[in-house]
Formats: sequence, C-alpha cells, structure tokens
Amino acid sequence: MSPTTANHSAVPAHGHVTFLGAGPGDPGLLTLRAVEALAGADVLIAEPDVLDVVRAHARAGVAVLDANAPTAAPRSLSGAPEPAADRASTAVGGPVLRDTANLVMEAARGGKRVVRAVPGDPGLDTYAAGEMLACAAGGVPFEVVPGVAAAVGVPAYAGVPLRDERGTDVRFVDARTASERCWSEVGASDGTVVVSATLETVAAAAGELVAAGRKPDTPLTVTVGGTTTRQRTWSATLGTIAQTLKQSKVLPSPDGGRSVIAVVGECSAAAQRDQLSWFESKPLFGWRVLVPRTKEQAASLSDQLRGYGAVPHEVPTIAVEPPRTPQQMERAVKGLVTGRYEWIAFTSVNAVKAVREKFEEYGLDARAFAGIKVAAVGEQTAAALIAFGVKPDLVPSGEQSAAGLLEDWPPYDPVFDPIDRVFLPRADIATETLVAGLIELGWEVDDVTAYRTVRASPPPADTREAIKGGGFDAVLFTSSSTVRNLVGIAGKPHNVTVIACIGPATAKTAEEHGLRVDVMAPEPSVHKLAAALADFGAARRDAAVEAGEYVTRPSERRPGARRRRAAP
Repeated sequence: MSPTTANHSAVPAHGHVTFLGAGPGDPGLLTLRAVEALAGADVLIAEPDVLDVVRAHARAGVAVLDANAPTAAPRSLSGAPEPAADRASTAVGGPVLRDTANLVMEAARGGKRVVRAVPGDPGLDTYAAGEMLACAAGGVPFEVVPGVAAAVGVPAYAGVPLRDERGTDVRFVDARTASERCWSEVGASDGTVVVSATLETVAAAAGELVAAGRKPDTPLTVTVGGTTTRQRTWSATLGTIAQTLKQSKVLPSPDGGRSVIAVVGECSAAAQRDQLSWFESKPLFGWRVLVPRTKEQAASLSDQLRGYGAVPHEVPTIAVEPPRTPQQMERAVKGLVTGRYEWIAFTSVNAVKAVREKFEEYGLDARAFAGIKVAAVGEQTAAALIAFGVKPDLVPSGEQSAAGLLEDWPPYDPVFDPIDRVFLPRADIATETLVAGLIELGWEVDDVTAYRTVRASPPPADTREAIKGGGFDAVLFTSSSTVRNLVGIAGKPHNVTVIACIGPATAKTAEEHGLRVDVMAPEPSVHKLAAALADFGAARRDAAVEAGEYVTRPSERRPGARRRRAAP
C-alpha cells in the first residue's frame, strides 16, 4: 500500500476536526473556506452565540453540540435529538476545557468530520490551542480555518483605523488576563492600544492605562455588539469614559460579561470617526422591519433591507392553496401543449410555481413552452421562470405591475400572430386590470385560477406582542390584502411603528384600519418601497444629529422603551 493510500484510509478511522474562526458576529465575515468546511461537517460544536453565526451554512441533519454543555445530546438542525448511536459521549465533571476537548475527539471517532467553531480567530481563542493539543495527543488529525478577530474586525465596523500613514505601533491587550507588567508596557508606548474587555471593566482598564503613564485626555472608543446590528460605539477619553458610559444609561448584563473592544489612541479621535463610521450610520441601522411575506418571497427584499442596516423579520400573511376545481387549470395546461395559446402571462412567483407543479404532475418540463411567448410581471417572477428553465420574452421596461406589463404588451396583429389567445394563470383574488387591458389590445384571454390565497395562520405569540406593543420599527405593506391579513392574524401595529405602503390603494386600506401612513413608494415596486423607507430613516437620522440628539429607533420612543433600550 502506498503512503498516500495509507494516509487516506487513516482519515475515516480517526475522523477529522476543523477548528474554525466564526469572526466577531457578522455572518457575512465567514471565509469561503469556513463555509466549505461547514457544508461538509457531520458534527458542529460551538457556543450558542457562535452557532447563530455558523449553523445556516451547515447541511441538514448535522449533529449540533453546545460547547457550553458538552454532556448534552446533540440535536440536528431541525431540533430533533440524534439517534443514541450517533451521540458523542464525554466524561462528566471536571474543567470545561477537558470536557470540550473530549467532546471534540469523541465526536471525531468513527470517521466523523467535526467542525469546532469558536468566536473570532482560533489563534486568539482562550481554549482552542488546548483542544488542538488534546487532538494531537489523541491522534485525531485537525486543521485550522482562520477567522476575522474581534480586535481587528470590530474597529473596522466602528470606523476606527488602527494605523495611520505614519505606521503607528499597535498593541493588543486582553484586560481579563493582562498582568501589571503588560499594562506598564502599553502605558509607556504612544501607539494604538486595542483592549478586549467587558462593558463593566473597560473603565477600570482605562484607569490602568492612565496609571501606567497614558494621558487622561487620550482619545478612545468603546464598541459593544461589534459587527452586528446591535453595535453601538461611544467616543470619549481615558479620563471621561466612566462618566460617558454612566450617562448613556446602558444596563450591565446579568453575568457582567458583555464583551467590548476599546481602541485607545489618536486614530480613535471622535472627529475622525464621524467621517469613517460607515456601519452605524446606515439609514435603517438596527431597525426591526416587519415584512409580511414568506422567506422565499421576501428573499431579495430582505437582502436589500439588510444592506440598509435593518433586521428584516418575515411574517407570511397569505397562504397559497390549490384551486377548488382543478379542471380549468388542467385544460389550460393541455391547451398550452397542443398549441392553443400565443402567449402565457405570469403575474406572480406563485403562478409560476402552480404551473410548474402541474407540469411535473404530467411529466412535462420547460420544453413545453417551445413556440409560446412568455411574459413576466416583474424581476422576481422572471427570476422564478429562469430557475424553471424559461427565459421570458417580455418583462415591463418601466413599472413592474399589470399596468406596466400592458404598456409594453403588443396589440394583436392577425398577420404576425397566428393565434389570438393568452393563457393567464392567476390567483383567485386577482384584479381585472390585465384582463381588460389585453382584451382592449385585441387578445382573447383564458383567465384561469391557478391557486387560491387564504389568510395565513397567526405568527408566534412573541411576534404578535412585538407588533402590537411597538417592538417593530417599521412595517412594509405591499398590498391591501397584507394590511387586512396582518391586522386579522396579529393585531394592529403600535402607533410608534413606521408604516410604509407600496401605493395609494394600500395606503387607503391602512388608513381605514386606523394606521398612520408615513412612507409611500414613488412607484409600485417592493424595492422602491424599501428605498423610500431608507430615505425616511436617513432624513430622521440627519434631523436627530442636527439637533444634537442621540439617534434612536422608532421602537425606542414608545412608553417604557427607555429602560429596555439599554441592552443594544
């Protein structure tokens, strides 16, 4: 047997462990190699806050273990306990390090691919090196996937450069383990000092630096919740940081362990940060925005909101069901195959899905559209068609709506159009705008109910309470039905919540339900609606800054919110 073959066969026998850096909190900071390792993992081990960052990239069915409770049974991503035969056992009692190291090695037995995810970078993690040594001693092969260290990533998100054009010296200090000698050395230097501490101990760390020789008027920034939408940064000096934090009324965490990154030195000067604070100055930074759609429908809209700094929360208000009498749809699909239609027009992603499901039922695929012109009402519907293997011939060049589609739809021409009929698969509650417009253009229309829309089930109790109690900063209403259904299944949004509507008809319905409309899209497009909300948020932020006020979210203005606001 060759050495290569022998080495390859050793991997299944002993398993393999990847020590992976999950970064400082933003899931977008995971490396490509990290995502690749997570996708191939059989077992995922991490602390709860790290699991929130990495688990979305793990495959379905991966065994998930909480590193803080190493004796617990692993659970799959669905939450169901793994079969007993797959559970990684460990010794009970003793230091957490020993238990976690045993857990990692035990999970790797039998050829399992284990990912041990740690916050920041494994090279700076308190326990990772010990766990690696344990693997080495136990004959378990491992690799290391570096991550973005909090001491570097958090200042970047806070708009605080660590070096300037003069090549400033940078020192890193962990306040939890720093010795008196360490404080003396960094206090005697005039470079940048990055201090990892907690919100409760950062003022004491500032005092250590002053005692070691740093001037009390040395600028510093303190960032909590770095790289997440809970991030908040204070600018002060070594001598004033304790008073600054006290005046901000930030509550201490119950366990006294809320991590912060403090940057000490001229690079952290407030005047410079005002120009470089790109993250916290996003127009909807930290806003919780309710999107009354399913995750699938809201994917691109939610991505756009995240780009503005918001935290989208999808709540479906409509459920889709098959038509009560499927015969009409069946006849139309058969007519599509036999050449009955010149055009087929899709006015929603759900219509594409309904036709696709009927095709699969009959053993058909996208080739059945050969010779038929295909229209899509907008970009999302067009994307659903392309995923089906069909490139639409017509997408509105302007407004993405039935009216916009009619603007570009050609009139029937008996010379160039051998067939004068259009297949229109739609919802049971669709308006007649498109049908009437096509008839006016000379086309015959088979208006077919492809699916029914019904009111969705109520969201969880905590979501309903947040809606009624002002826990959301904004709600995006994309149709009159979303207004009626959301109020019906969850109650009326609190009066501090910003109400954004896609058009006049939706705004009228909102007002009829006692809601104050704050934002209206300039044209009926969900992406224009999100942009209009971002403009509203930016104007609100600018007004607060001009007035010298701390920028608050709408939900922080509701009665009783000031006390809860302290946990960013």
